[in-house]
Amino acid sequence: MAAALRHRGPDEFGIYRDAHCGLAHARLSIIDLVTGQQPLTNEDDSLWISFNGEIFNYLELREELFALGHFFRTRSDTEVIVHSFEQWGEECFARFNGQFAIALWDAKGQRLTLARDRLGVRPLHICRRGSQLYFGSEVKAIFASDPDLPRALDPAGLQQTFCLWSPVPPRTAFLGVEELRPGHARTYTRAGEMREREFWRPRYPHVHGDGDGVGFRGSPAEAAEAVRATLLRAVELRMLRADVPVGSYLSGGLDSSLVAALGRQVKGERFRTFSLRFEDAEYDETPFQRQMAARLGTDHAEVLVTRRDIARVFPEVIFHTERPILRTAPAPLALLSRLVRESGIKVVLTGEGADEMFAGYDIFREARVRRFWARQPGSRMRPRLLERLYPYLARSPVAQREIAHKFFARGLESFRAPGFSHELRWSSAQALQRLFSAELRAGLRGDARHAVLGELPPDFGQWSDLAQDQYLEVRTLLSGYLLSSQGDRMLMQYSVEGRFPFLDAEVVELANSLPTSYKLRVLDEKHVLKIVARGLVPDEIVSRKKQPYRAPDALSFVSAAPPDWIEECLSPASLRADGLFEAGPVGQLWAKCRSHSGEGQLSNSDNMALVGVLSTQLLYEQFIRRPPALPPEPHFRTVVDRLPAAD
Repeated sequence: MAAALRHRGPDEFGIYRDAHCGLAHARLSIIDLVTGQQPLTNEDDSLWISFNGEIFNYLELREELFALGHFFRTRSDTEVIVHSFEQWGEECFARFNGQFAIALWDAKGQRLTLARDRLGVRPLHICRRGSQLYFGSEVKAIFASDPDLPRALDPAGLQQTFCLWSPVPPRTAFLGVEELRPGHARTYTRAGEMREREFWRPRYPHVHGDGDGVGFRGSPAEAAEAVRATLLRAVELRMLRADVPVGSYLSGGLDSSLVAALGRQVKGERFRTFSLRFEDAEYDETPFQRQMAARLGTDHAEVLVTRRDIARVFPEVIFHTERPILRTAPAPLALLSRLVRESGIKVVLTGEGADEMFAGYDIFREARVRRFWARQPGSRMRPRLLERLYPYLARSPVAQREIAHKFFARGLESFRAPGFSHELRWSSAQALQRLFSAELRAGLRGDARHAVLGELPPDFGQWSDLAQDQYLEVRTLLSGYLLSSQGDRMLMQYSVEGRFPFLDAEVVELANSLPTSYKLRVLDEKHVLKIVARGLVPDEIVSRKKQPYRAPDALSFVSAAPPDWIEECLSPASLRADGLFEAGPVGQLWAKCRSHSGEGQLSNSDNMALVGVLSTQLLYEQFIRRPPALPPEPHFRTVVDRLPAAD
């Protein structure tokens, strides 16, 4: 298992085992390089831990625990987790400001506890087969642990992906493999009992009825000052609490620019920044990236990405996402991660999470316009506001007024229903299920939306419309796609740790408490964040229209000489053998995409369809049809063997 995760932790390997439990660890050394080896234990060797991630407030917790009588043998945040669990039990996880996947084995009580951070930055997968329990950061580690484990794609996981954009935990793309929900902890006993509890969920002020959702009460200026101070502290924790150099991404947008500016302020000296450039002008933000790098005086590096690059690395990308994807955006980020690692940097700050916490996406503005329109559905002027959305798309859904009117009018009568904001996105992705094979469609049960809408918090209806929309975005796209396929998996592919100041526990709580108008002022997204950025970030970047990170999709695969793997994945023989998609409709889609290999743009539906089919076929090929060979066993620096001696 440790060898299968070598890319996540190539620096050191450790193992603990007794008659009932085994823990393995692949370490990426960042904090306490000398004495932070894992698995690690407490004073009497009764509690053992294997842990991936960081606890950024570990020094404050360490001081508190020391005052309570705990003693420490290392300077690591790992040991703080052990003593926190001793002191507070499962309540400790809510005290952690960090990103983590934790396994704690209580050797005396014969209990295993697994925990995952609040927003799902770090992955944690679980597979139970008979009396055996397997767990690991990635599915490939679980499969490596036992070659006899059944391997199959989960129809329900595919159904959720081709609707919600990713499986929703505990569902994964693999049958029999679960992913622990963010903000949850599980305990397993030797008697076979399992208990799961939620230690955190997003909270927003109540605006309907009575409740305890009291939000931020200050002025916009006071809110901006609170956000600035809290975000600065978050950057400081992530920039300075590392025993290796920390760099920063620069996308050219507001979020990464603000993080880098605060990082420069905290660091007080020159540091490294990294950017993606695109050969396709539609996606390229080079001028803004270079402007910000020059302003900060950073040691800046860039990687130029072409369509051919995306097609070339796509199979390796899917091997690491371990799930189908509907966009190629993770592929360039893998190349950026490689650049970071080749530059000698192990840790980078990114701006991920700002759009979810401060309402930066067009889906929030779109929902606001559509609700406004729904209150007077006969109005001819209200839908004209839609023309202010999606200015960055070459084939914008609002470019043709009559077609846009028809598209965005769908479901207006349900504007008060949960999920209204995301229904157009979900239904557009769900339409791709027409490509599923008859056999796969026959195995589908229920509606994928139920995985989210069927488990809404009890007070969901008491939140503002925007808060409801933000919750759905966090529950689906942030955890399942952005932090996973685009985040952790692409970073860790090249042994790089991403740190996300906008997902700091205190930043999240503050952002969620703010009045709606401080985040989305009419249609001005991230309003309070723009106030914070003034003077730190060039006005051209602060005031520019939001351009979400994107990459060329289907057109990446239709060059004059596409890689051989594409034709193999899409051949009628492969499609029929794998049994996931209908060969005829996929062949028509492929022919349509190839007809655009010169110039022109494909529809959003065609882009998602081709990327979704290719990624699913690759996933099946790499994990089901021809599973990866078992990696060679690593050299274990830390070995704790408590197995009873053989007779």
